[in-house]
Amino acid sequence: MAGTAPAIMLDTSNVSSDHTAPSTTAQSQDMLSPMTPTKSNYDGQTLHSRSPSVQTNISRDRSNSNRTYVQQSDLQIESPEEALRPDPGNEKDFVRENNPFAFTPGQLNKLLNPKSLSAFVALGGPQGIEKGLRTSLTAGLSVDEQKVDGRVTYEDATTIDKKSAYSATPVAAEGVTAREVKGQFEDRLRIYGDNRLPERKPDSIWVLIWRAYNDKILILLSIAAAISLALGLYETFSVGHGVEWIEGVAIIVAITIVVTVGAANDWQKERQFAKLNKRKDDREVKVIRSGRTIQVSVYDITAGDIMHLEPGDAVPADGIFVSGHGVKCDESSATGESDQMKKTPAIEVWQAIQDGTATKKMDPFIISGSKVLEGVGTFVVTSVGVNSSFGKIMMSLQTANEDTPLQVKLGGLANWIGGLGSSAAILLFFILLFKFLGALSGNPGTSAEKASEFLDILIVAITVIVVAVPEGLPLAVTLALAFATTRMFKENNLVRVLRACETMGNATTICSDKTGTLTQNKMTVVAGTIGVDQSFASSHTEQEKAVASFSSVFGNLSRKARDLVKASIALNSTAFEGEEKGVPTFIGSKTETALLNMAKEHLGLDGLAAERANANTVQLIPFDSKRKCMGVVYEIEGGYRMLVKGAAEIMLGNATQTVADIYTENLATKPMTGEDKERLAATIEDYAQHSLRTIGMLYRDFPQWPPAGAKRMEDDKNMAEFDDVFVDMTWVGLVGIHDPLRPGVIEAVNQCRTSGVVVRMVTGDNITTARAIATECGILRPEDNALVMEGPKFRQLNDAEMDEVIPRLRVLARSSPEDKRILVGKLKAKGETVAVTGDGTNDGPALKMADVGFSMGIAGTEVAKEASAIILLDDNFASTITALMWGRAVNDAVKKFLQFQITVNITAVILTFISAISSSENASVLTAVQLLWVNLIMDTLAALALATDPPTQKILERPPQKKSEALITHNMWKMITGQAVYQLVVSLVLYFAGMQIFGYGPERRQELDTIVFNTFVWMQIFNEFNNRRLDNKFNIFEGIHRNFWFIGINCIMVGGQIMIIFVGGAAFRIVRLDGIQWVICILCALPCMLWAILIRCLPDRYFGAAFDATINGLAVVLRPINKVLHIIFHPVAQVFRAIGRGTKRIFGKGKKNDVDDSEKGIGAVSSTPMPTVFTTAPTKTVPEVKIN
Repeated sequence: MAGTAPAIMLDTSNVSSDHTAPSTTAQSQDMLSPMTPTKSNYDGQTLHSRSPSVQTNISRDRSNSNRTYVQQSDLQIESPEEALRPDPGNEKDFVRENNPFAFTPGQLNKLLNPKSLSAFVALGGPQGIEKGLRTSLTAGLSVDEQKVDGRVTYEDATTIDKKSAYSATPVAAEGVTAREVKGQFEDRLRIYGDNRLPERKPDSIWVLIWRAYNDKILILLSIAAAISLALGLYETFSVGHGVEWIEGVAIIVAITIVVTVGAANDWQKERQFAKLNKRKDDREVKVIRSGRTIQVSVYDITAGDIMHLEPGDAVPADGIFVSGHGVKCDESSATGESDQMKKTPAIEVWQAIQDGTATKKMDPFIISGSKVLEGVGTFVVTSVGVNSSFGKIMMSLQTANEDTPLQVKLGGLANWIGGLGSSAAILLFFILLFKFLGALSGNPGTSAEKASEFLDILIVAITVIVVAVPEGLPLAVTLALAFATTRMFKENNLVRVLRACETMGNATTICSDKTGTLTQNKMTVVAGTIGVDQSFASSHTEQEKAVASFSSVFGNLSRKARDLVKASIALNSTAFEGEEKGVPTFIGSKTETALLNMAKEHLGLDGLAAERANANTVQLIPFDSKRKCMGVVYEIEGGYRMLVKGAAEIMLGNATQTVADIYTENLATKPMTGEDKERLAATIEDYAQHSLRTIGMLYRDFPQWPPAGAKRMEDDKNMAEFDDVFVDMTWVGLVGIHDPLRPGVIEAVNQCRTSGVVVRMVTGDNITTARAIATECGILRPEDNALVMEGPKFRQLNDAEMDEVIPRLRVLARSSPEDKRILVGKLKAKGETVAVTGDGTNDGPALKMADVGFSMGIAGTEVAKEASAIILLDDNFASTITALMWGRAVNDAVKKFLQFQITVNITAVILTFISAISSSENASVLTAVQLLWVNLIMDTLAALALATDPPTQKILERPPQKKSEALITHNMWKMITGQAVYQLVVSLVLYFAGMQIFGYGPERRQELDTIVFNTFVWMQIFNEFNNRRLDNKFNIFEGIHRNFWFIGINCIMVGGQIMIIFVGGAAFRIVRLDGIQWVICILCALPCMLWAILIRCLPDRYFGAAFDATINGLAVVLRPINKVLHIIFHPVAQVFRAIGRGTKRIFGKGKKNDVDDSEKGIGAVSSTPMPTVFTTAPTKTVPEVKIN
């Protein structure tokens, strides 16, 4: 195609006034949407206006002589050349080689960039778009399409022959399923693409290695190691012997291994989360292909598809509204406009343009990223993926991912620990430096040897910092989250927001929906009443009552009564006919499909599409959760009829008459008496007590529509305000719908009770039904003294009354989404960690407000899914237990690693400090290379081992942690302190007294140092087993056979340690050990497991009292010292900060951009935070850490 559209002049030579308006009657029984685009009588030669006004309203803008437009009413239509002119920078979108379609992606983009009726006209209106995209506005794309034969030019599309309109409509195929659409539309996908956004190119392993190495401490250590290597080589070549250079090489190799392993973890983690993000964004959407409605992946939508619009949908692609009723969209996320945008079908807009009555307010445009608030309909897709307006926005918003709260908290803790370790390292360096300088005058060594000694001191101090900084803490969270979210997906929990995974572990209450969550959402009509007293029931319900069967009641209904009930069900519904797994079925709300199935079995409903096609619908009133009902208005002989169905008690309250003589052809009505209302109310109550959902049906006839004197809708004067006409209704009847409890719900509710989690049911059902279901599933128990309340009463309570009621509240019936939001807010204000389930559009605020929002993967609207943090793929309440288990597992994994990490930190730093100071050679018993191996064990390998423990059922047997609870508990400090004491005692005894105990001479000092190193590492390996439990129970091997990661990592650690002892040699400054020495090492290390049993026997409350007293005493002593140091060093710190700020202003801009780029992870196009691994350098600022 050329870069711009061919010039098209308005054809006004054959203008006539005999234009026939489109018929409002559907003309195809294949129609699957509430309204079908119809075959209008357009001009046979051109689709341009045939209105006489066109001749008199062509003008030229004097300020721009190249712009020609048609002015009709307040609407200005630009010329096709101007309307489809490429924007600068987008010219490539207007060029496609071998394009068999009439339009390029760029030309279609002009419809919505911004909304342009001029582009709509330039593309030939609805029929031009239909022909240009080679689709059908009624039947959609053909499932058989692969390559497209021939070519449709721009002129062909915008000049349509009347006889050829719709001639290419695909024929409905039998057995059309979503599976058949895969691998098709070759030419269409080549030109327009699919609905995927290109993934951001992942960073290579080399980039990740550089990022892991880009740490100041590691760089400083590398420089020192390089200098040490250079001096060692100098000594070796100058003297002719010695292997001093080996340590420098060993340190560099150790750094390389640490960095590579960290980068490999980062690489694997990013790919795991990239897979999860793909799953998170994928969903099923409803499209019409070959005349049948099927469900396909949102990624498989392409230009030309006909998509359904329903309340709660998040629009996945740009398009033109084809047909429907009362569709209003929230486009604030796409355009910033907060107003609800009412959509006008493209046929009507086109007709208005031809008639010269179009206005700027006419809006047939469907924008991707918008939300459907009301109404139902269909639209033709014009732009997908990167070509859609929302896709362009998302491509420009690929940003770095945020850390989760636990990562942030652990990052602060890592800084705090690193600060303490760095302080110890700096103190060690200066002590050793002063010793070195003091002995320098008597040192007989060469200059190179003296420089080497100084470098050894520096390297040991830097290595202590490397060991002290616990960069593995945030890594542990990342690994735990990656492992948990992957396993949760397999168990029907799709985590959209990672922080929810860790938060759910501490949930204290769950506010759950009833329908589809606690129940199966497999609804069946089992009882009902026509009129006041003609009751019927299925054979397995209400056996104690003498009620008629379905067939005996419906079989004897008069034709008028039967048609009335059938219309109340078929026309007043948004469900439609479709296929699931190749089986014809009704698709939509389960309540509506239950009613439709009843109508199909007992009322002779043969074809839902045909039933609707034969009715001239003039207004749809979509379901509203506040008024609990929905309605439809259609034309009947001599007037119009409004049908309304909804919550039975609300319907009864609006009824003033009831049907009578339902078995005769003279269907009549009679006034509803007080006795009739009492009888029906008792029936509703009886159904509710049997856990049945009750739906009432009403109707009212009008001589005209809108009725005379009725209030009109502001945005459409042809529509009446529902509340204004919803009076003086006639009662048709009611039905009771049974929805059985889901298998496992009773056990899940009981498990929540055991876990200390309070389950509350928030439902729109009436209070009797809600109470019956809550009692059945165990939410309501007599011993709880629980409250059951209705939403209208709940929202009228003042704050004090709510605070008194909420702790006992277990069921909130007849609740609105606002009631749920209020309840969630009050619970959070009371310090609760609140989880909420929801499936409707109006549940969005409550899902957003909750600490963890669960949406339904099957029944949930797209708005609810976007507002939620976790999607329950099976809509099952029992799946929240899975989230609870894995949430606790994530928190436990972090605490296990934290307990292990701090123990190693304390032991390694103190042992290095004491041994280096006491050594006459200023050398630590643990060399720099040995410390780096220990650092690799305690950071990366231990994080992998401890973060992958799957949860057991026993993890649910404890109460949730409060939000205020400390990260490190008394029980953890008890184990940290106890193990650190044991390891230090063993290591120091071996170091200082080992020569005398084993009878070694001075020449065997290196053997003893090797024993100390080997024993120290084996103590860490055995202590890792101790840290698999955080409680005071003794079985540390529970479930270990199910954690292959733990087993594998420990095999690597054991194998690595054995190999180091046997072949480490000069690099690690060790010697090989014999069998007796190996036994000594193992026997010294193994008792740490027995010691852990003794530690667990010490009551937490006694240790806690002693620990708190010690901490408080140290605080009293250190506080004055801290103040003095602050007074002394604060001015110096201010000077350095000022220098730092000046440096940043001069050099920081470029660096900042580099850092920002380097910190961005895989570019998942979503707001879902994905944690990143970062190395925390020690800082002078020590955050406040709560120690309990």
